[in-house]
Amino acid sequence: MPVEKNQEYIVDIIDNGFEGEGIAKIKDFTIFIPNCIKGEKVKILIVKVLKSHAFGKIIEILKTSEYRVDSDCLTYKRCGGCDLRHIKYEETLKMKQNAVQSLVNKTLKNKIKVEETLGMENPMFYRNKAQYPVGLDKEGKPIIGVFANRTHEIIPIEECLIQNKESQKIAKFVLEFISKNRISIYNEKTRKGLIRHIVTKVGIKSNEIMLIIVINGTKIPKENELVEQVRKEFKNVKTIIKNINKKVTNVIMGKENVNLYGNGYIVDILGDYKFKISPLSFYQVNPIQAEKIYQIGVEAASISKKDTVFDLYCGIGTISIFMAKYSKKVYGIEIVEEAIKDAKENAKINHINNTEFISGDVENTLDELINGKKIVPDVIMIDPPRKGIDNKSIENILKVSPNKIVYISCNPATLVRDLAKLEEKYDVKMIKPADMFPYSKHVEVITSLEIKKSR
Repeated sequence: MPVEKNQEYIVDIIDNGFEGEGIAKIKDFTIFIPNCIKGEKVKILIVKVLKSHAFGKIIEILKTSEYRVDSDCLTYKRCGGCDLRHIKYEETLKMKQNAVQSLVNKTLKNKIKVEETLGMENPMFYRNKAQYPVGLDKEGKPIIGVFANRTHEIIPIEECLIQNKESQKIAKFVLEFISKNRISIYNEKTRKGLIRHIVTKVGIKSNEIMLIIVINGTKIPKENELVEQVRKEFKNVKTIIKNINKKVTNVIMGKENVNLYGNGYIVDILGDYKFKISPLSFYQVNPIQAEKIYQIGVEAASISKKDTVFDLYCGIGTISIFMAKYSKKVYGIEIVEEAIKDAKENAKINHINNTEFISGDVENTLDELINGKKIVPDVIMIDPPRKGIDNKSIENILKVSPNKIVYISCNPATLVRDLAKLEEKYDVKMIKPADMFPYSKHVEVITSLEIKKSR
């Protein structure tokens, strides 16, 4: 090995990796170093050595990149929520474009040029959903914040620059109530204590706010008093929910919700449509970018009134409803039952009559639609979780060969893996990254595919 653990080296950063980390080489041996930028020279300490690569950390920056900025957040290095906060925003967009292009070049036969990343005009305070773990500091006082990167240690945060400002005020207000009334805090090790998380969801355009308090029990002491105080202080809070989670789990929310105030949901506006958002249903955390992404996706699909559309992993029906007015019929598939209930309700709210939403996993439900009910789609819209599409679904998509596929991905690695399986029958027409999570390593990608013309 050309490097040793706990030894110092001076290296040039020759590139940035898929997670924004700097890449250096010593005698062709690769070293990954967080918080470095291509073009910098740094003194590093090796912290871990594996057979194929090593990891280092910065001791001193000897030559600074023109794209480096002083971070405006005191906790970003420990938090891990904003991996790229030390880099000028415009440069982070180029880095994301380059990362996707590199994956395309390595994996696809068609080395299509990746378009420029769709950025945000104002990449601050953009998250509409906050999940604050509640814990105790070293002095035994209740705190909220975020988990330190790769740990369950809570870092208290005065102000998070990506979370909605109002949601932060509400969480601090609830924490103060908990502290003042000496309500117990859940301890992961002993599995005792009551309050686990404070969760908020904000309708960015409607200004409606949902407050969820996740507890390891059934009742919050003085919960009526808490509800009255929150309502009095925050007029935009439309519903307050007690979520029961007694399981030993890393999953934040349990399945049981109890309405303490309001009707248990909020409504937000996306494009020309209203959407009902429930405690457990998925809604994009950056609706400003989501709206742009959906519009690009719908435009790329070129849907006509003759077309039958499948929307796989449809969530609460957002993009299904966007596509409905252009198509003959839209079938939406989603495994979360509560999301499907919301999707059906959202279609009613928006007077959409040509959608059908089905609760089930995509693998089996898609198979039933294609092979059982013999429904053949003209267009398929796919917005899967990070793991991408299962092989059975890809086989079924190739079997029915819709004219167009639009694939929106939150994981470029699984996206290009799936595109490689589709490109024998399809031409990849567009790959456009979008910055759904500014200053983080994550990148959303919109891809359009067309069936190859028979020659």
